[in-house]
Amino acid sequence: MTELARTPGGTAGAPLDVETEGRRIAASMSRVVHGKPEVVHLALVVLLAEGHLLLEDVPGVGKTTLAKSLAASIDATVHRIQFTPDLLPSDVTGVSVYDQESREFEFKPGAVFANIVVADEINRASPKTQSALLEAMEERQVTVDGVSYELARPFLVVATQNPIEMEGTYPLPEAQRDRFTARISMGYPDRDAELAMLDDLTTTGDPLAALTPVADAATVRELVAGVRRVHVSEAVRRYVVALVDATRRAPELRLGASPRAGLQLLRTARASAALSGRDHVLPDDVQAMAVPVLAHRLLLAPDAAAGRRTAEQVVTDLLGHVPVLRGR
Repeated sequence: MTELARTPGGTAGAPLDVETEGRRIAASMSRVVHGKPEVVHLALVVLLAEGHLLLEDVPGVGKTTLAKSLAASIDATVHRIQFTPDLLPSDVTGVSVYDQESREFEFKPGAVFANIVVADEINRASPKTQSALLEAMEERQVTVDGVSYELARPFLVVATQNPIEMEGTYPLPEAQRDRFTARISMGYPDRDAELAMLDDLTTTGDPLAALTPVADAATVRELVAGVRRVHVSEAVRRYVVALVDATRRAPELRLGASPRAGLQLLRTARASAALSGRDHVLPDDVQAMAVPVLAHRLLLAPDAAAGRRTAEQVVTDLLGHVPVLRGR
């Protein structure tokens, strides 16, 4: 198992075990998110990779529930923003207000100042408001009136959007999509999972209200620090670069993956390895993360789009063609 030494700011005692702590958080989330262990696992991977998560699927499949279950399982600050057309950038980042008594401007933090920010239906806000998250997601800070304010750590944005209903929505610009580490589609639950949801409704009423935190922000910071110490061989690093480069050369794509995509792919592979109890990354970790990390950043060429190809299919094909490099 991957054990982590306590950081100076952490609690003294036995070292943390990423696999064990991850299972505890996943078990808590699974009490509400039934029948989706792979989705829960990927949400944890993004959290420990210091990334951000985009949940894209049809209404009613549990996108917001997944985000809320993660927030409820960690004793940290959580803010939810309902994105609407009239939402202003200052509602997200904050605003400077003039204090008549002190005759000075005082900064009032916006909803983005939290450990976990749930951005519900993010594509319903205008591009101007969507862009308010760009600096926060990339640099973990907010700049208002020329003054920069650091955000709390950990900092995770979990955004949801409905790809079917396009009326009254604003598609996320490529710069915004590229800042999301991974995209998840929940999918419909199987019959057993849906029956478990009905059982929850009749027995507990609101299962989210029954969740209690099994970790805190300090614990997550220690887990993140431990993930950074997971070993990545030169062969794995070269494999990541080869995959990213292959997306830029694929004739079916008119926009390949950015260098940021390669960094995020490596970070998620590290987190996946740690959650699996290993202190080193395997090519399998990279392959498991390739589709959710790369697909949403790619743009199909017109011929591929006309042939109803998807970016996920292109990435899957590339995984079968790019050779896995071996070595230490």
